[in-house]
Amino acid sequence: MLMVFWIKRFIWICLFLSVFHSVQANEYAANVKQVEITLQNNEYVLAADLDYHLSEQAIEALQNSVPLFWKIRIKIQKQRDFWFDKTEVKLEIRYRLQYHALVKMYRVRNEQTGEVNNFSTLTAALDDMATIRNFPLIDKKLLLSKTRYFAAIKVMFDESELPLPLQTKIIANPQWQLSSDWTKWYFKH
Repeated sequence: MLMVFWIKRFIWICLFLSVFHSVQANEYAANVKQVEITLQNNEYVLAADLDYHLSEQAIEALQNSVPLFWKIRIKIQKQRDFWFDKTEVKLEIRYRLQYHALVKMYRVRNEQTGEVNNFSTLTAALDDMATIRNFPLIDKKLLLSKTRYFAAIKVMFDESELPLPLQTKIIANPQWQLSSDWTKWYFKH
């Protein structure tokens, strides 16, 4: 009887901690606000609006010249009834956000294209990373007609790019849970 009591108590504590942790983690998580796939010149392109929330610890690290990296993962999958969905396209946009204290500027670098933009405020830099327009996904000819496809997008904070001493400190720290969940939607072909 005493064993059952302790097992129930342990389960309640685990449930409480998991709910508390998820509430805390979502406070700083990135969000996918709006997303759309359109057809332009026989090619599907992505438009998305994201929202980044940085914790005090992440801002402090950034202002101490620690660059922060995000990956925006995008995939298009063909829905199959009797087997796993087939991934047709897997793409990634990678951003580096860095603060340069000497010139008091935030720098956003698209790691794929090499494009660099400088901003005087953190908000402006995050807004730049939050807007994706006309990002090419897949040629229309590569998709089968009368087949259901869905797309998914996720913003992932890349903890592996942080300095090693900081990586060990942020494990299970809710202020560093800066990634979003997958956002999925069907689109017409």
